[in-house]
Amino acid sequence: MTRVPDAPALPVRDPWPGDPARGARLLKGELELGGGTRGLRPGFWAEPSGPALLRASAHGFTWLRDLRALGTDAARLRARALVSDWIGTGASDAMSQRPDVAGARIAAWLGHYDFFFAAADDAFRQRLMARLVTDARGLSAALPTDEIDARALTALKGLIAAAVALPEQGGFLARAQRFLPQEILRQIAPDGSQGERSPAILLGALQDLTEIRTLLQAAQASPPPQLGPAIERLAGALRCLRHGDGGLALFNGSKEDHAGLIELVLTQAGRGGRSPLALPEGGFHRLAAGRTVVLADCGVPPPIGLDMMAHAGTLSFEMSVGRERLIVNCGAFPAGGAEWRDAARATAAHSTLVIGDVNSSELRPDGLGRRPTKVETQRQEANGAHWLEASHDGWLKPFGAVHLRRLYLAESGEDLRGEDVIEAPTPQPFAIRFHLHPAVHANLQQDGVAALLRLPGGGGWRLRAEGARVSVEESIYLGGPEPRRAEQVVLSGAPDGPQHVKWAISKVK
Repeated sequence: MTRVPDAPALPVRDPWPGDPARGARLLKGELELGGGTRGLRPGFWAEPSGPALLRASAHGFTWLRDLRALGTDAARLRARALVSDWIGTGASDAMSQRPDVAGARIAAWLGHYDFFFAAADDAFRQRLMARLVTDARGLSAALPTDEIDARALTALKGLIAAAVALPEQGGFLARAQRFLPQEILRQIAPDGSQGERSPAILLGALQDLTEIRTLLQAAQASPPPQLGPAIERLAGALRCLRHGDGGLALFNGSKEDHAGLIELVLTQAGRGGRSPLALPEGGFHRLAAGRTVVLADCGVPPPIGLDMMAHAGTLSFEMSVGRERLIVNCGAFPAGGAEWRDAARATAAHSTLVIGDVNSSELRPDGLGRRPTKVETQRQEANGAHWLEASHDGWLKPFGAVHLRRLYLAESGEDLRGEDVIEAPTPQPFAIRFHLHPAVHANLQQDGVAALLRLPGGGGWRLRAEGARVSVEESIYLGGPEPRRAEQVVLSGAPDGPQHVKWAISKVK
């Protein structure tokens, strides 16, 4: 058997910034992620409790960068204590050996070795290195993974990190290079979309691939020819899915995320060029005029196996003005309980139409059931104005209905007009929801056919409608670090009323 090395042969660097506020919570024994929290202190590994996302994060150790952001002796000691405790009791949890979790852990331990572990005592470092070798061998044997989503990229990144740091182990690099090209081809579409249709997962995939490129350079290994173009395409898609504040659009399990991190990822990727106006394979469209950006989800939901995080938000849209978000989707609560997760995934949590309180895609714990199978889109541009027309058949089975949505953004960016039509043999009750960012406040106007929307910077916009009753209701915003109260403008239609609503969102002069 090959001897366990005393230290990594080559340094591996974690390139992403940590959050010192999360690091401070870790010192208190709390791991926070995705709006959820679980205990994390020595002795907790034996308690396999909490949402799967939090458990996977705990065993993946990417939170070491948050302790690194603190940079204190207390942070170093806590990191060593948690790693030592995990080696003793945490490795027996099946979650810890899931390929993507093992890959994240290997990359995190190696990426923070110099900061946390190089100055530790010999006995600790020997246990750490022995565990790294064991985990890397197990990960190598587990490839190819059963997962066909972005978790496979994280697993490959971990094995390549092990190949760089433990070159005498042999075989790790060749095995990873065997599966990396097929994974890139399977997951990254020609337009740069990632198969799960989630801006947040796309960001993570771009981070993983840029790290893989750096690791291969450190190993003096030739990257597969698919890697560079995939990174370039992903970067373009990521630019398409950003709002004016630099954060992500809230589709399919995404939160805003930190604009600074996104900028850093794009810089590491070697960004350049303008934001694409559409992702044809991904089904996302970007309408930009003046200071206004509108992002619309006009794609078929991801297929089985890639739909674990998918929402029932077909034909939803978001709108930002400058650096201020106006119309949003509610976001995601991936670390919440099942009830919270499903509420955030529901059609009613998105800025789109919903028929009879029935979701456009059936929500299941492991993905989607019934879903739109036909989403048709047409787009035109002229003299700086944009027209977008899309339809989906998600309600064909329960109601025999098709939802048609038209959007028009004027050249000035100060006038967004829309139409929503239900094509069905029997008229249906419906609601068209416009969720507002929590910094935006709405006041129903006296005529009852419009609402005045006030942005925090003082700008005013009027939402008016024809063919439906206008009301202002409570909402919740899950796009930031923690849930916040918000409002929504709702256009309600009765089954005996028109199934065709015209609306407009216009800047108040």
